[in-house]
Amino acid sequence: MALSNSEEQLMQILWKKKRAFMKDLIDAYEDPKPAATTIATLLKRMQDKKFVDYKQKGRSREYFPLVRKKDYFSKHMNGLIKNFFNNNASQFASFFTETTDLTKEELEDLRSLIDEQIKKK
Repeated sequence: MALSNSEEQLMQILWKKKRAFMKDLIDAYEDPKPAATTIATLLKRMQDKKFVDYKQKGRSREYFPLVRKKDYFSKHMNGLIKNFFNNNASQFASFFTETTDLTKEELEDLRSLIDEQIKKK
């Protein structure tokens, strides 16, 4: 299940903080900060989607992610490759290298990463 843009923004904050109370989450936003009710609604939806949970600490809730950032990103990248590049990683790589302004050094770094993965297989 995917997150909305607002949920994803909040999830980014939670991934960075690892554990946070409502006040910490709100404080992490730039001005104008969202209302506490807005954050509470987002957290509830994210909890329903099994992305976050909380531990009760007195009268407050300490929220924490249930999904790792790497796992979330990996799922999205695989979906992107499947849906936009006909499940063809080479088409994605071609698009990525042609449409981004990578330096020669960055391209060589990518080649090294690919070569390492080839050796592992």
